[in-house]
Amino acid sequence: MAVKRKAAPVKFAEVGVPPKELLGYYRDMLLVRRFEERAGQMYGMGLIGGFCHLYIGQEAVVVGMQAALKEGDTIITSYRDHGHMLACGMDPKGVMAELTGRRGGYSHGKGGSMHMFSREKSFFGGHGIVGAQVPLGTGLAFAHHYRANERISVTYLGDGAINQGQVYESFNMASLWKLPIVYVIENNRYGMGTAIDRASARTDLFHRGTAYGIQGEQVDGMDVLAVHEAGLAAAEHARSGQGPIILEMLTYRYRGHSMSDPAKYRTRDEVTRMRTEHDPIDHARRRLLEGGTPETTLKQIDSEIRDRVAAAAQFAQDSPEPEPAELWTDVLADALPI
Repeated sequence: MAVKRKAAPVKFAEVGVPPKELLGYYRDMLLVRRFEERAGQMYGMGLIGGFCHLYIGQEAVVVGMQAALKEGDTIITSYRDHGHMLACGMDPKGVMAELTGRRGGYSHGKGGSMHMFSREKSFFGGHGIVGAQVPLGTGLAFAHHYRANERISVTYLGDGAINQGQVYESFNMASLWKLPIVYVIENNRYGMGTAIDRASARTDLFHRGTAYGIQGEQVDGMDVLAVHEAGLAAAEHARSGQGPIILEMLTYRYRGHSMSDPAKYRTRDEVTRMRTEHDPIDHARRRLLEGGTPETTLKQIDSEIRDRVAAAAQFAQDSPEPEPAELWTDVLADALPI
């Protein structure tokens, strides 16, 4: 059975999050939003090639979840991954440089938007094949289980990946071996040009692990405090030896599936309504103001974030492109312990 977590009240004490922590979440979400807006601009200028999937609208999911984790917990996600990188603490300069295919990027300019990694931040990608990160994330959980290191794997996937067969093979193994993993389904209601009700017989996805004995929970993914609360409980569930758990985050992306998607399969009114009534950053901003945070503080944060993103964009443009000989490097690496 699912527990549906909705918007938490303005009284921070009731959800265990003081205004100072919410201010941190606000800053992190705003960084993701401004970074993605700039990435979209740079894509339009021809500075970013290939695929580019923006995370605008979904910021509360990864920020709320990341705040619930401990150092050493591993993160893996799909190709809509820039927000996850930033929430893990990866440098915006390195992320933007990778987007533009420059030597200063996290994959030395050879991975692009969908394939960059950071062992230092326990971020294992960014994966371009739909659903492919799920068995990999399950493997990370097996490594934690095998080493008994009290760490967990947080594996993100979208509603478009939930019908892939490898997802259910992973669910079965994770449940069979009680692996320490939280599967986070980012249900933004649309796959690549297709609404969820045209692709899935049931549009509530938290129950997809029922056949394997995996508990599921549905969360308001547009509310960073609701996400954080659910994330804390789910992380404890996995870390305490109870096995896998599924969190279905009800969220929404404002842009198309990728930069090449005009998103004509939904109305402009629908997008406007979601932005106006459910935007996660506006939601957090209102809570902060009601809780006594001065508006000047929020304006200062916005200014600092804009400067930081501008510096990242400039770094990316100034960083040189990889030499042709780089095609032959990083092809083979000795395996290292997690």
